[in-house]
Amino acid sequence: MDHHHEDKNTSNRLIDPVCGMAVTQASKFYEKIDSKTFYFCSEKCKLKFENDPLFYINEEGKSSPTKKSMNRAEVDSNEITNSAHVNTSTIYTCPMHPEIRQNQPGNCPICGMTLEPLLPNLDEADENPELKDFKRRFWYTLPLTVIVITLAMFGHKLNWFEIKVQTWIELFLTLPIVFWAGWPFFVRCWQSILNRSPNMWTLIGIGTGAAFIYSLVGTLAPQVFPDSFLSMGRVAVYFEATDAIISLTLLGQVLELKARSQTSAAIKSLLGLAPKTARKVNDDGREEDIPLSHVHVGDLLRVRPGEKVPVDGIVTEGSSSIDESMLTGEPVPVTKRVGDQVIGATMNMNGSLVMRSEKVGSSTVLSQIVQMVSQAQRSKAPMQRMADQVAGWFVMVVIGISILTFWGWGIFGPEPSWVYGLINAVAVLIIACPCALGLATPMSIMVATGRGASNGVLFRDAAAIENLRKIDTLIIDKTGTLTEGKPSFDKVIAVSGYEENEVLRLAASLDQGSEHPLADAIVRAARERDLALTKPTSFESGSGIGVKGELNGHQLSLGNTALMEQLGISVDAFINDAEKLRAEGASVMHLAVDGKLIGLIAVSDPIKASTPEALYSLKNSGLRIVMATGDGLTTAKSVGSRLGIDEVYGEVKPADKLELVKKLQKEGRIVAMAGDGINDAPALAQADIGIAMGTGTDVAMNSAQVTLVKGDLRGIEIARSLSEATIKNMKQNLMFAFLYNALGIPLAAGILYPFTGWLLSPMIAALAMSLSSASVIGNALRLRK
Repeated sequence: MDHHHEDKNTSNRLIDPVCGMAVTQASKFYEKIDSKTFYFCSEKCKLKFENDPLFYINEEGKSSPTKKSMNRAEVDSNEITNSAHVNTSTIYTCPMHPEIRQNQPGNCPICGMTLEPLLPNLDEADENPELKDFKRRFWYTLPLTVIVITLAMFGHKLNWFEIKVQTWIELFLTLPIVFWAGWPFFVRCWQSILNRSPNMWTLIGIGTGAAFIYSLVGTLAPQVFPDSFLSMGRVAVYFEATDAIISLTLLGQVLELKARSQTSAAIKSLLGLAPKTARKVNDDGREEDIPLSHVHVGDLLRVRPGEKVPVDGIVTEGSSSIDESMLTGEPVPVTKRVGDQVIGATMNMNGSLVMRSEKVGSSTVLSQIVQMVSQAQRSKAPMQRMADQVAGWFVMVVIGISILTFWGWGIFGPEPSWVYGLINAVAVLIIACPCALGLATPMSIMVATGRGASNGVLFRDAAAIENLRKIDTLIIDKTGTLTEGKPSFDKVIAVSGYEENEVLRLAASLDQGSEHPLADAIVRAARERDLALTKPTSFESGSGIGVKGELNGHQLSLGNTALMEQLGISVDAFINDAEKLRAEGASVMHLAVDGKLIGLIAVSDPIKASTPEALYSLKNSGLRIVMATGDGLTTAKSVGSRLGIDEVYGEVKPADKLELVKKLQKEGRIVAMAGDGINDAPALAQADIGIAMGTGTDVAMNSAQVTLVKGDLRGIEIARSLSEATIKNMKQNLMFAFLYNALGIPLAAGILYPFTGWLLSPMIAALAMSLSSASVIGNALRLRK
């Protein structure tokens, strides 16, 4: 079918799912997933989509006005979990091919691997149903396999049965092994052929099927074979090879499924953090326990000592210490008082609190963390592209080698040459394991993202894990990143004719519409002085340099020197006072009314206690540290000198931060940007790696590839170490998979026979194949430590 063909009802207007640009079906950049074709404006967008199709498919689904049937391309991620503790719709996906998604268990049509839940369900049985099934098939038929192998190897010495009778006994014992224990393998083999997606099950199905059919014909119609096939008075049969391959493959699947189940442990532990109920305080003062899913925004909830905070919200009454270590990795409890934010699933230690819920369901920090971890676990690392390309051709090459092995032994080998050819061809098919190659990177990514989450570091996708280790330059915003982001009002200076309280009142009235932490400090100071604030009739943010608005018919402007210069307002009247305050590390804002300067306001923002240690560690690791802030240059240099940062940029607008990132990238630097505000979003998006503070704005977190839940810069070093360890682990897995196949296939083909007379039994090949996948997963699980 031509890839330009679309349903007649489909609109001609197509959207690039990566950048949102309008495209047409004439675009030469497209990708087909299941029955849907995605078109792109450029190769760059196509590569981004290929790297993480799940993310962009989800984003497209969120804007879709109608919900179509649940297939691998069209399920809204909000259906996966609309709260951190309820799994309303179980979606199954493939660890190796995250674009495969369906609403029921099954096998991946590409690789044949068992699909697993996108998010684990805490209410489900501890053991995977497929794991239970394979264990039952393995243990019930293992005695039959042992008997057949014993008869095949020692029957002629034991003389229990006549040789032809023994052949029939082996056949009858093999039938339940092939047609019950191994039946799932043959089904997957047939599906791989129908889907034109050759995989490990293609090799196992063809290999065991060939050995069984040959042995079956040799038992039922031995006369069709020439005398060269006879051994000890019968046609040489290989029921024991078929049985051993099936039993060992079942064992390998049991080991693999057990190991894979451990990769979801991080998400399960996160899901298990959420409490089941909340204690609601009703309007009449009565209190009642309600299910967590019944909590709404604005509800008042009581949190007693020893209870978990039910949802995200703000403290309205009481004070207590909250243990946030389960989400942030910070071991020291944090004191919370009236007005402080609390995070759902954290533990209230000693005091009683009343809180007002602000975020519930999928909006809570815990839910977003679960979704980010799940999304990152299912994304593809750039390194995986090579493995995917190799695996795509690998099976066909192995089948070709197997055919050459069969004919090579049949024509040139010693008698019985064709029997040798068959057995060695089967050994080649069985020992080759594209599954190990395909699992090499996804397993490492799944374990690493879980490990990062437990340390308060969230990766958006696998590419972020792979690329973070490469950065050599780190640009850091000041407010909320280096500092607490909770500035406190310092002082106000007014020109003659204005009272200080009036300057503060006007500034606070204007700042009511701003999200910036400095604005919040000014508003709080005015309210503490019981100043009557007026709502501005218009408001405009100055893109990181200040704000403007209209108040009672007057035009007000509040911001740094850059804003005043832009408006042509002189600040000479306060130049000495401003420089003195900046030298002490304060942020200075000027207030002008109708184009005339009337006052100066200073706000101080303390440096985070963890910042000096974090910067020392990052500098020692070889990173170039750059600070870029909208504050005045004097303030920026004061903070920079205290933290040992030599390269400082002050009074920079969001566009300036963006240009700074681009400038460093043009110099060949690999740049990471760390910030927390809306004004940091453009630079976060442009940087090779954007790092958002979890204590900042949603816009910043949406623009970044890495989020530090606690907003602690020490998380960057943790993330870099994890990135290094993960890439090392992935390379180990890929090297093992490549070397295993590079050595195993020639050995199975009999390359050593002319020199040593040694051949690789299909049984040994099956054991090696099963253990290879388990070894790759076991190596990946080391990242948990």
